[in-house]
Order: sequence, then structure tokens, then C-alpha cells
Amino acid sequence: MRTIEIGVGAFILAGVFALVLLALKVSGLSLSSSSQTYELYAEFDNVGSLTHRAKVAMAGVTIGRVVGIELNKKTYMARVTMAIDGDVDNIPVDSTAAIETAGLLGEKYIGISIGGATEFLRPGELFDDTQSAIVLEDLIGKFMLGAVGKDDTASDDAF
Repeated sequence: MRTIEIGVGAFILAGVFALVLLALKVSGLSLSSSSQTYELYAEFDNVGSLTHRAKVAMAGVTIGRVVGIELNKKTYMARVTMAIDGDVDNIPVDSTAAIETAGLLGEKYIGISIGGATEFLRPGELFDDTQSAIVLEDLIGKFMLGAVGKDDTASDDAF
């Protein structure tokens, strides 16, 4: 009887441990110390629902994380600070940083599209070319206003 109780207890502990690891994986946190990183910056008109610890990806591979989002008081744009893995030190200076969505309504992340320049961004530099987040509510609003405007002009032509 005692061995069955110990076995059940061990099984429950293994299940709790697996759930903790799953929660850490889903949240983007890790128990290991971070490797060498360097910071790059990008300024966007609208970051949408981009959050701290959002991934930074290139060709679908995660190469860093968002570590800061703040308002630039001079340009009134959102300044995003990214911690890029140290082994990815060859991002061309004419690359584009865009806020993208995983799936239709998924999480926001920064996708980097590679440029063709032979010079690379150095730590602390700013992306010159950025594309802001597409806000679904804005798109729906523009579509509905456009559709309403067309209906109004059609009824005006009838008179």
C-alpha cells in the first residue's frame, strides 16, 4: 500500500513539474540565464498590442525579445527596444522591422525583413525602415465607413 501511495505522489509531482515547464514555455520566460545580447531600436507610429517579451523573428526564427516600449517625446512615436542574440550580428542596415501578427488574431511580434546592404547594424542603432501594426478595428472601421459612403452616394444619385 505504501509503494502505491509513493508512486501516485511521484506521478502527481511529475505532472505539476510538467505544467510549470509548459507555463514557462508559453509565457516566453526561461529558467536559464540569458546569453549575450545587444540592443537595437525601432520607432513605430502604432505598436498595437505589442508587449514586453514579445519575440523578434527573422525568417520565422526567434532571434531576440522586446525589452522596452516607450513614447519618444520628440517624435511622438513608440520607441521599441529589442535585445537581439549576440550570434546574430549580421543584420543589414537597410532591413525593415515590422510589427506582425501570428495568425489572424494571435500575438504581436516584430518581424525583420533583410535588406541587401553590405553594412550591418551595430549595437544601439535604429532601424530606418519600419512598418507599424495593423489594427483590426481600424480596418473594419474604414471598411464600414467606405461601404456606408458608397450607399449614401447611390441613394443621392436616385433623386
